[in-house]
Amino acid sequence: ITFLSLLTLLLSPLSQFARVWIPDADEVWKSAELTKNYKHGDSTLHLTLEDGMDIEHKLDDKTKNLPHLRNPDILVGENDLTALSYLHEPAVLHNLKVRFTDSKLIYTYCGIVLVAINPYENLPIYGSDIINAYSGQNMGDMDPHIFAVAEEAYKQMARDERNQSIIVSGESGAGKTVSAKYAMRYFATVSGAATEANVEEKVLASNPIMEAIGNAKTTRNDNSSRFGKYIEIGFDKRYRIIGANMRTYLLEKSRVVFQADEERNYHIFYQLCASSHLPEFKNLKLGSADVFHCTNQGRNPVIDGVDDAKEMCTTQHAFSLLGINELNQKGLFQVLAAILHLGNVEIKDRDSDSSIIPPNNRHLTVFCELMGVTYQDMSHWLCHKKLKTAQETYIKPIPRLQASNARDALAKHIYAKVFNWIVDHVNKSLRATVKQHSFIGVLDIYGFETFEINSFEQFCINYANEKLQQQFNMHVFKLEQEEYLKEQIPWTLIDFYDNQPCINLIEAKMGVLDLLDEECKMPKGSDDSWAQKLYNTHLKTCSLFEKPRMSNKAFIIQHFADKVQYQCDGFLEKNKDTVNEEQINVLKASKLDLLVELFQDEAKVTSPTGTAPGGRTRLSVKPKEVRSGASSKEHKKTVGCQFRNSLAMLMETLNATTPHYVRCIKPNDLKFPFTFDPKRAVQQLRACGVLETIRISAAGFPSRWTYQEFFSRYRVLMKQKDVLSDRRLTCRNVLEKLVQDQDKYQFGKTKIFFRAGQVAYLEKLRADKLRKACVRIQKTIRCWLVRKKYLRKKHAAITIQRYTRGHQARCLVKYMRQTLAAITIQKFQRMCVQRKVYLQKQAAALVMQTILRAYMARQKYQGLLRNHKAVFIQKHVRGWLARQRYKRSLRAIVYLQCCIRRMKAKKELKKLKIEARSVEHFKKLNVGMENKIMQLQRKLDEQAKDNRVTSERLNCLETSHAVESEKLKVEVSKLKGIEEEAKNNANRVTSLLEQLERLRKELTTTQKEKKTIEDWMVAELKQQNGLLKTEKDDLNRMIKEQSQQMTGTNHSSDLNEERSRYQNLLTEHLRLEERYDDLKEEITLSVDVTRGMDTSLTLKLQKRVTELEQEKSSLRNELENKEEQFQRARVRVQPQYYTILLQYYARQELDSENKKLKHDLTAMRQSLLGNAGAGAGAPGSPPYKVLMDQLNSSCEELEVRKEEVLILRSQLVSQKEAMQHKVGYMEGPTHTHTHGHVSPTADFHRLNEDRELWLVYEGLEETNRLTVCVLRGELQSARIEASLQHEITRLTNENLDLMEQLEKQDKTIRKLKKQLKVFSKKIGEMGAGHVETISPGQMVEETVRPVNIPRREKDFQGMLEYKKEDELKLVKNLILELKPRGVAVNLIPGLPAYILFMCLRHADYVNDDQKVRTLLTSTINSIKKILKKRGDDFETVSFWLSNTCRFLHCLKQYSGDESFMKHNTPKQNDHCLSNFDLAEYRQVLSDLAIQIYQQLIKCMENILQPMIVSGMLEHETIQGVSGVKPTGLRKRTSSIADEGTYTLESILRQLSAFHSTMCQHGTDPELIKQVVKQQFYIIGAVTLNNLLLRKDMCSWSKGMQIRYNVSQLEEWLRDKSLMLCGAKETLEPLIQAAQLLQVKKKTDEDAEAICSMCNSLSTSQIVKVLNLYTPVNEFEERVSVTFIRTIQTRLRDRCETPQLLMDTKIIYPVTFPFNPSSLALETIQIPGSLNLAFLTRV
Repeated sequence: ITFLSLLTLLLSPLSQFARVWIPDADEVWKSAELTKNYKHGDSTLHLTLEDGMDIEHKLDDKTKNLPHLRNPDILVGENDLTALSYLHEPAVLHNLKVRFTDSKLIYTYCGIVLVAINPYENLPIYGSDIINAYSGQNMGDMDPHIFAVAEEAYKQMARDERNQSIIVSGESGAGKTVSAKYAMRYFATVSGAATEANVEEKVLASNPIMEAIGNAKTTRNDNSSRFGKYIEIGFDKRYRIIGANMRTYLLEKSRVVFQADEERNYHIFYQLCASSHLPEFKNLKLGSADVFHCTNQGRNPVIDGVDDAKEMCTTQHAFSLLGINELNQKGLFQVLAAILHLGNVEIKDRDSDSSIIPPNNRHLTVFCELMGVTYQDMSHWLCHKKLKTAQETYIKPIPRLQASNARDALAKHIYAKVFNWIVDHVNKSLRATVKQHSFIGVLDIYGFETFEINSFEQFCINYANEKLQQQFNMHVFKLEQEEYLKEQIPWTLIDFYDNQPCINLIEAKMGVLDLLDEECKMPKGSDDSWAQKLYNTHLKTCSLFEKPRMSNKAFIIQHFADKVQYQCDGFLEKNKDTVNEEQINVLKASKLDLLVELFQDEAKVTSPTGTAPGGRTRLSVKPKEVRSGASSKEHKKTVGCQFRNSLAMLMETLNATTPHYVRCIKPNDLKFPFTFDPKRAVQQLRACGVLETIRISAAGFPSRWTYQEFFSRYRVLMKQKDVLSDRRLTCRNVLEKLVQDQDKYQFGKTKIFFRAGQVAYLEKLRADKLRKACVRIQKTIRCWLVRKKYLRKKHAAITIQRYTRGHQARCLVKYMRQTLAAITIQKFQRMCVQRKVYLQKQAAALVMQTILRAYMARQKYQGLLRNHKAVFIQKHVRGWLARQRYKRSLRAIVYLQCCIRRMKAKKELKKLKIEARSVEHFKKLNVGMENKIMQLQRKLDEQAKDNRVTSERLNCLETSHAVESEKLKVEVSKLKGIEEEAKNNANRVTSLLEQLERLRKELTTTQKEKKTIEDWMVAELKQQNGLLKTEKDDLNRMIKEQSQQMTGTNHSSDLNEERSRYQNLLTEHLRLEERYDDLKEEITLSVDVTRGMDTSLTLKLQKRVTELEQEKSSLRNELENKEEQFQRARVRVQPQYYTILLQYYARQELDSENKKLKHDLTAMRQSLLGNAGAGAGAPGSPPYKVLMDQLNSSCEELEVRKEEVLILRSQLVSQKEAMQHKVGYMEGPTHTHTHGHVSPTADFHRLNEDRELWLVYEGLEETNRLTVCVLRGELQSARIEASLQHEITRLTNENLDLMEQLEKQDKTIRKLKKQLKVFSKKIGEMGAGHVETISPGQMVEETVRPVNIPRREKDFQGMLEYKKEDELKLVKNLILELKPRGVAVNLIPGLPAYILFMCLRHADYVNDDQKVRTLLTSTINSIKKILKKRGDDFETVSFWLSNTCRFLHCLKQYSGDESFMKHNTPKQNDHCLSNFDLAEYRQVLSDLAIQIYQQLIKCMENILQPMIVSGMLEHETIQGVSGVKPTGLRKRTSSIADEGTYTLESILRQLSAFHSTMCQHGTDPELIKQVVKQQFYIIGAVTLNNLLLRKDMCSWSKGMQIRYNVSQLEEWLRDKSLMLCGAKETLEPLIQAAQLLQVKKKTDEDAEAICSMCNSLSTSQIVKVLNLYTPVNEFEERVSVTFIRTIQTRLRDRCETPQLLMDTKIIYPVTFPFNPSSLALETIQIPGSLNLAFLTRV
């Protein structure tokens, strides 16, 4: 596009400041800016370069073509080159340079071509996370990548049912092999062939083998592919890899014997030499690579950073993986080593026409040993050849040069055979075992080559590129034509370069190849004669063929990329590729089996010059002459002919597929990372056809917009009246106004097509309109700011005036106040002086009065004190004297009384003695005197004792009285002395008091000073102690907090890691189980369908199944070990008598059941009797008689059972007492209370409600005592316990039988009731008018009415009974065929779990361990089965996750474990399991719940995945904030909300649907929080990953959209009360990325703020966002490279993983907190819709 052609389109004349591109010798193109307006006819342009230099650019005098225009800055760095408004070479080159050097982006689209620039650096953009990010995405939605091309090919293969091809081309060192390798890795990863992992490994393992034998180091590339290959990767109907096939083209055999400087031979030779020290390679007799002629010609045998010994190990491993056994590997290495030794064989001249090999040549000897041939034969035929004529055959010696060439030809031929053998075996290993449905081909072929000396290899390579370029041009042309026809745009023929003439020059009749083959057939043909034929044939007839001026042995061909001069020397020899036939015969006679296999198909004539077919040597000759001749003709094909045929097959294959193009560019020849050489780049761009693509696109309508995109972008150019409801009509009207020339655009069905430059013109108009709007906004804002500033100044002036006047007024008032204050101060000062004098006088008078009054008071006080003391002494002395007188009088009186009493006693004694002497009196008093005497004697003794005590006390009192009197005398004397001393000291009191007062004052002063000092010191010490204590407390608290935090963090992190590891192990276990089941099904089907299958394949499958079973068993062992570790902490030791108590409670329940049965039967009898009385004629009916007989027999049976139960209860109570006595009440009363123990007496009284059991109890007390005695012995206890157990089992079975009978009788009663109702209804209808028809047995007066007999409700115990044969029906109806939607809406949440647990309770109640085991196993397997069948249905998975958790909670709640019974009601505690400990099954159910949870997350992720990118990134929630930039051929997903487009509202609705579904299913709230957290992590991770891979999304406006979308998600969390579940924190990386897009990015302060803000983003993520930041409008600026480097420097010390993308496959470890249910089991009703009528409530 020339400048002149756009002159009328833009500004006329060309105005100043327009930017253009001018040619430059160093940089190819330079940017410049016009400094002067251009006028038509000017011969020069006045320009300014970017470095500020002014130049004058002269225009071409002939063409007058003006320079190319530059694109707007907002289009620079686009993902697709076709999005550029000006499509030309400098724009393409500049865009690639900006992306490569500034943004570090190596991939760019150019229409249908992916341009890949070799970075010469390992980039973290090929991991599995990147593959997952590109998987399933549209090609235009993501940044350019080789994975995007591979995904497009994979998607089109599945969608269009058409084979695909990826054509990777480029010159050596551009990265073709690496690109092809990554494409194959992508297919191996996304194909989902998990069951065929070894196929993918084999496909990838073929790369190191082919690199070892086909790649070599060149001056341009350390790992250059020296052959072309086309790999077909086969897929089955499910689009999984099943195999591959490889085709190779034109191996560079000359490299085996010759290498240029700084180049190497093929890698395999250097790998063998590097591994020669290993034992398995000792017999090869190799050494260093410098020793061998075939490996030392390049003089650089080492590649930096490559260890050939390690590469050899990799190659051997790849051989083994592809099925090449060690024997064949050993043979291959022998042959390759023999080639090295053959290259060192020295041939010397014997004479001018013959040569000879010296005898016993070491290298030839080793060669013969390794190849298994004789030394004599090989040495002979290396120096001779056999010539054949029509009559005879003779042997001729050859000169040294020809012998050396024959030796090299043999080496090349052997290597080519080895190469083809390896390729064949690789293909055999990769061959698909099933029918191939489709394939994707990856073509890794050499690019256009031109060197200083170009030979036959370069000619073939460039010929292949001519064919590929023609196919590429036709494909691009075809796509353009299809696009135009699809949009119904008038098709005009686009002129593009057609290289068919060049191809005809090479391959047509009498072309270059044809003449070459003809010359090879000539007996004396030579390169010179062939060159002359070329000159004579094409020099004058073809313009593309030229002859060099200075050479007669070269020719020039004008290729599509450039002119190339080829040297004719060696063309014939390389085309014939001759090998001495006898040398081949020697090799065929080898003892080495592999060598024989290599040459067993050697049936062609090795020298095309031979004429007689009999000269060929065959292993066996049995074909006919015709076939032999045909075969001979076939084998005479030259290398050029073979290459032309294989190339034709390749083109046929490519034309039958949909091609995808990857063009690899080498940025510089020095292999510097991210260094761009414009000269080398533009040379390759011209050669690879990228610029031709640009030219074809630019010739038509390169810029294409949808109507909605055009409207959104250029809405600012429209007026309100121009906007119509029809977007198409609106765009048409606006374009007709904006662009006058209608040829510059076309309207299609869905798009608008623009000529080149039109978008730039529209962008200029848009920028001008926005600039005008900005100027108007700035004008208005500046006016508002200036007016605001004026008003602020005016307000300030008025304020200053106000404050000044106020200050003056305040100063006046202040003066007046100061004057008044001075007067007042004087007044008060004078008053103070006078008052002070007065107060001093008053104080002096008061002091004098005080002293005088104090002296008088003290004198008075001393007098009163003396009088008081004297009175006190007198009081005590007088009291003592009075007491003495009283005591003397008392003693005298007592003495007199004693004397008188003694006298009277003597008289009485005498009288008594006289009386006692009389006998009569003695006899009278004799009766009882003995006792009286003894009493009297005792009284006398006591009185004597009292007298002695009294006398002793009197003596003591006298003694103490005497001592006291002496003391009092001494006291009196002392008092007299004290009194005299007091009189003497009275005069000294006054002076002492004064001195004491003075001392007190001094003491007070001293104490105050001391206290002050002490207070100060104490305060100081307290302050220091407080500080030290505070510091100590802070340190202790910090240490404690840190230790707790570290401990808690470590424990929590360790727990989470262990939980995550365990759950991942469960996931792997589940995956292996499913894989095992799938393999079993496939094997079963394969056996049924193909019984004649290959035995080896069957054995392989069996071996694979065995390996999987072993893997499964090992994983199961690991799981069991984990379970044991978890259960060790939960195991408790139960008391020894616990089982006996359980038996006791079981017997109590049994008795209760019997009692209920008795009441039920009584009620039934009364009901039947009542019915019999109510019904007319009913009692006489036979059914009633039978029913009454059954009832009577049942009652009798119940009575018998009742007595047995009583006997059993008495024995049980005795056993319990004996065992409690034996164990010594280990648990005490608390334990008894915990288990709800009730005394036996209370139980008997409860049983005695009908007053009929007490006598039985009394009669059995003696039996209980005997039972206790028996239980004290161990043997008897064991015997009784066994008998009791047997009796319990028997009674339980009989009880169940009775319950069944009772149910049957209930059914019979209900049936009879219905019959009675029918009869009564009929009788009622008869009425009173039919009295005469009543039978004689009926009562006429009564009217028959329906009688409702009240029935007692059963006291259900929350159990459900079923028969064993109904177990499959239970599982089928309750799990497999249950529809979650109906259950969730109509019934209580978790109903299936409750029903299953109630069935389990009954199995536990009857002590049936087999029933418990089968029920749990069937339940778990059925849940797994339904999840496997409907695992992609979120509602089903959520439903069974909820029910599995509820079932698990029920097992815990009713397990009997105290830790789970805290919230139970007493009734619920009675329903606890009594016989089995199901802790192991709880663990199994917990594992199942984990698996269901992970399945739920995967199901959720599959539903959310398509919505996230569209809703969070692409859709404009805030309309109009971001304008759509121009896009190229790879259209991105529209951001406008169409019908099929997901929006943020779609995501929120889906999240609400997930939440409501889980709530309806009764999912635990804590589990819902964990699910929501996982949902938000997936949303944040997927959004951030796509943001990091999409340059068009990294803009300021998109950051605003993301932050708004995140706020909407937070609002949703707030509405659902889920803000504390941790979901918001998972969005933190996305929030920080959005903030990073919006913050300022210029200065160092900005860099510091970014580093502190983005703490949740890694360094690579931050740098990636900054590199991808793209301005949408001209007012935004790009991030400078310097700023990005500043960020990298500041974040260098961060310790983090180098991973770029977040792992979207992470699943947080899940926990199931215990959540007991308050629902009573006995209240649960089973709806009839579940079809569970076979269950019986118990």
